[in-house]
Amino acid sequence: MISKDDLLLKLWEHYTSQNPSVKQVYDLFIAEGEEVVNDHIAFRTFDDPRVNIDVLSQPFLKAGYTEKGQYTFEAKKLFAKHFEHQGDPLAPRVFISQLKTGEFSPFLRETASRCVDAIPASLLGADELVYSGNVWGTPSFEIYETLRQESEYAGWLYVNGFQANHFTVSVNFLKKLDSIQKVNAFLKEKGFRINDSGGEIKGTPAELLEQSSIRSEMIHVRFIEGLKQIPGCYYEFARRYPDTDGRLYPGFIAKSADKIFESTDFVDGTKKG
Repeated sequence: MISKDDLLLKLWEHYTSQNPSVKQVYDLFIAEGEEVVNDHIAFRTFDDPRVNIDVLSQPFLKAGYTEKGQYTFEAKKLFAKHFEHQGDPLAPRVFISQLKTGEFSPFLRETASRCVDAIPASLLGADELVYSGNVWGTPSFEIYETLRQESEYAGWLYVNGFQANHFTVSVNFLKKLDSIQKVNAFLKEKGFRINDSGGEIKGTPAELLEQSSIRSEMIHVRFIEGLKQIPGCYYEFARRYPDTDGRLYPGFIAKSADKIFESTDFVDGTKKG
């Protein structure tokens, strides 16, 4: 069984090695003298019982996490759960979503099934599945394009596979950049593009959670048809507010997360971030 700290380290190493811009953002915060505490990590998967949320969450449950919330995204046809660590209040929350493939076209359903069929038997149910990336072989750009016309989420998952889709800086622990507004302004000044779908800031203090994110950087991926650039992963920023009992809100807001998902949408003119 992998420990919580080792699991989080492997996820971070995989995430930053594939997406240099997120490490640049992290380094910018450190250079400002900030303490970077991770609010949550998010993952994507299919609802296939071999790789669904219940499977992907296993290494976290074994490492001390427990389920805390469920969410439905009707427009994007997703279902999600979030998990929190029981012994370490500073451990990042874990947010895992799955595509409800039964609500999509036969092409998408069959593609998802073929992907899962191709996963090595030794990985199915193994702890390392959650950071194993694309384990079904070199993707087809034609299939990717077809999938993303129906679901950007499906296209991203088909190419990138199992990995941290994003990490999240907790703005509550920042000293100088102590608001989402300051974080966004700081990053735009450094050349990063903020996801403005639904506005640059998702949520309000009244809803007890504000979120923003940079757009995924464009990464080079080798497809069957050759080397192409597509969106990779992104970095998110979250500020939580206390409820009437003085406790920081621990969950997520579906309508805000719905727009955060769009950080990996293919957008023409995507900049550094």
